[in-house]
Amino acid sequence: MKPTSFWNTLPQPIIGLAPMDGVTDAPCRTMHGLHGRPDIVLTEFTNVEGLWKGSDRIFRDFLYTPAERPAIAQIFGCRPEYFYLAAHVACELGFDGVDINMGCPATKIANKGGGAALIRVPDTAKAIIRATQAGVRDWANGQTLEELGMEPERIQRIRQMNEERVRIWGDKAVIERSLLPVSVKTRLGYDSITITDWVKDLLEMEPANISLHGRTLAQHYKGEANWDAIAQAAEIVRQTDTLILGNGDIHNLYDAAKRIRETGVHGVLIGRATYGNPWLFQNKAQMKEVVNSDVEPTPENIPSIMPSREERLRMALEHARVHARLKGEDHFVELRKHMGWYLGHFAGAKQVRNELVRINSLADVEEIIERALTQEEPADTPGSDEGIIQEELRDPELDLSCSL
Repeated sequence: MKPTSFWNTLPQPIIGLAPMDGVTDAPCRTMHGLHGRPDIVLTEFTNVEGLWKGSDRIFRDFLYTPAERPAIAQIFGCRPEYFYLAAHVACELGFDGVDINMGCPATKIANKGGGAALIRVPDTAKAIIRATQAGVRDWANGQTLEELGMEPERIQRIRQMNEERVRIWGDKAVIERSLLPVSVKTRLGYDSITITDWVKDLLEMEPANISLHGRTLAQHYKGEANWDAIAQAAEIVRQTDTLILGNGDIHNLYDAAKRIRETGVHGVLIGRATYGNPWLFQNKAQMKEVVNSDVEPTPENIPSIMPSREERLRMALEHARVHARLKGEDHFVELRKHMGWYLGHFAGAKQVRNELVRINSLADVEEIIERALTQEEPADTPGSDEGIIQEELRDPELDLSCSL
């Protein structure tokens, strides 16, 4: 059985939303899917052992909607046998692909042998890819969660998630037992750049795609992403059937076009530039046309969309409503940072933003934004955005935690 892979059907260059723990949850990804249509999205990384035997809360990390498709389940850990089991869970939930995180630099994950720590143990990394591929293959061939011994309560929770996605979001009702593609997200190395050797190790397992962040584990997110090293990896990967996406320090589609042209990657994942910015992907088709032509990319032929004050307010309100439908009213603290990001880009935003980063319910958001929409747009004044409330606006990429 060959993989039913969406990867090779996507028009290149591929422009995707990078997975960011604490940011790209299901409501965030859905907003991008509805309003920007990135080519791919990946879930926040989810612990393989937790999916099999952790608290029920971990399944919230695998919520998704049809607006995200193709939706990819990203998983992490260090024990191949749990990757095998987690692959079954991802398949059972109807995802379109499975991605293995071998790039997280968080100390609490790397010290346990997961994330980017796998770069130092390529044999274990290959065993993990092999186990994941075996998991999706055995599921496609009919193996069930019951046969694997999953607790009945957890199986029921998975089925409930599928039913709710169909009922609330209109997703397809039947999940076909097809062979999902397995991909990898990783870094240039552990404490030095070893990507030419590392990428060859990964290619032995024939993953559908390798997403490569242009820093080592030791760098975390400091310094500049090394796109020269990404280009070296791309040259090797292009000799195979595997795709390669670059990641790191891409601020807009113009930056993406330049990097694709310079390095030969098949596409990019965009991370922090997407904060509060579902509009970022809207000129994707225009950008692809430029990249695939003889025209030199410029900020003029690949312009960034600059939404108005009203558009930002309405998008923030829609995000809050999507959040409530997916996660309910008990998790609105998670939404505060998104509200701050939407409203950090127009005159007089400070007062509205300072109210929204303290919200606890959908009613709070609706009251604040509907009041702001009835007010006349204030004039821009020097220093109007000084003193931005930083509560809940931490950089989530520096706070990656295990979801057990």
